[in-house]
Amino acid sequence: MPIPAKVRGRGAQSAAVPQRFGLAAREVDGDWLDTREGIDGPGPKLRTTVTEEKARSILSFNQSPDIPFDRSVNAYRGCEHGCVYCYARPSHAYHDLSPGLDFETRLFAKPDAADLLRKTLAKPGYKPAPIAMGTNTDPYQPIEERYRITRQVLEVCLETRHPVTITTKSARVVRDLDLLTELARLNLVAVGISVTSLDPKLSGLLEPRASSPAKRLDALGQLAAAGVPSHVGVAPLIPSITDEFIEGILEQAGGRGVQTASWIMLRLPHEVAPLFREWLSVQYPDRAAKVMSIVQSVRSGKDNDPGFFTRMKPLGTWADLFRTRFRLACKRHGLNRTQPVLDCAQFVRPEEGEQLRLF
Repeated sequence: MPIPAKVRGRGAQSAAVPQRFGLAAREVDGDWLDTREGIDGPGPKLRTTVTEEKARSILSFNQSPDIPFDRSVNAYRGCEHGCVYCYARPSHAYHDLSPGLDFETRLFAKPDAADLLRKTLAKPGYKPAPIAMGTNTDPYQPIEERYRITRQVLEVCLETRHPVTITTKSARVVRDLDLLTELARLNLVAVGISVTSLDPKLSGLLEPRASSPAKRLDALGQLAAAGVPSHVGVAPLIPSITDEFIEGILEQAGGRGVQTASWIMLRLPHEVAPLFREWLSVQYPDRAAKVMSIVQSVRSGKDNDPGFFTRMKPLGTWADLFRTRFRLACKRHGLNRTQPVLDCAQFVRPEEGEQLRLF
C-alpha cells in the first residue's frame, strides 16, 4: 500500500469516513493523486469553519466507572488542535462527518452554553458535584478566542459557587486567570494541562495546533503561582514515540509547583485506530510496527480495549514498566503528595431568568 502524502498543519492525514454507519466511502483515484500537483499545482489550504449550534442542553451526565466525574460541559464539537490520537474523534461521525480532517476543520460552537447551564443549575432537584470541562474537546482551542464560551461558563460557576475542573492542551487557559484565581480562593476549581512530549517538532506533528510543550509548562507554572490547583497529564503516552519524556515532563512540572500528575496510555477507539496507523505510516514508518506491537501488547492483543473497568488500565510488562517509571518520577519530584478536593457546599442556586453577574 503506498504511503500517503503528508497533510501539513493538520493531525489527521485523510478524511477517514466512518464505516460504522454505512456512509459511502470516499476514495481518491491513485493515478490522479500521483500527478495532481504537477498538473494543477498544490491543492487549496484546508480552512476551519465554525457552525453555531442551538443546543437544547449543555450539562451531560455519565455513569462510567472509569472516570472520576459524573457530569461535563463541552462548549464545542470538534477540535482545531488536531491531535491525531484524540479519542473524541469518532463523535464527529454522528454528524455524518469524518473523524479525520473534518473533526479538526469543521467545528461546532454552542454560544448559549452559559445560559443553558444556569437554567440547569436553577432546577429545584439539582445537586452539585464538580463539572468537568475538556472531557471531549478542548475548551481552550483557538476558537475560544472569538467565542469566549468557556469563560462565560466559568463566570456562571463563580456566580453560583459551583465547583469545576478543566483539562486542556492550551496555554490560553491563563487568559482566564482572574476567574480561576477567584474560584481557587473559594476551593472551586482545579486545572489540568496535558503535556505529551518536550519536543516542539514532535508536538507539531502529533497535535499541530495545540500550544507548544514549553508554553503549556509555563502556563502550569503561572497557575500554580496564582494558587490554582494544577495538574499535569502525561497523556497520552505513546510507546516508542513519547515515553522517553515521562521523567522530563514530571521534573519540569514539579519544579514549577504543580501538585498532581497522571498518565494515560494511548487509546484508539473506532476510527482513531486507522487514523493513527496512517499517521505512523507517514511520520514514523521506520517504527510503526514496533509502536503498534506494544500498543496491542497492553490491550490484550487488540488496537483498543473498550471495556468498562479495563479500558483505562493497560496490562502486561510494558504497562508495568511505564507505571513504575511514572510512580518513581512523581515521588522524586514531589508530585501526588496531596489531592485537591473541591467544595460543593457553597453552591447557591441561581434564580432562572436572573441576569448573569460575577459577584
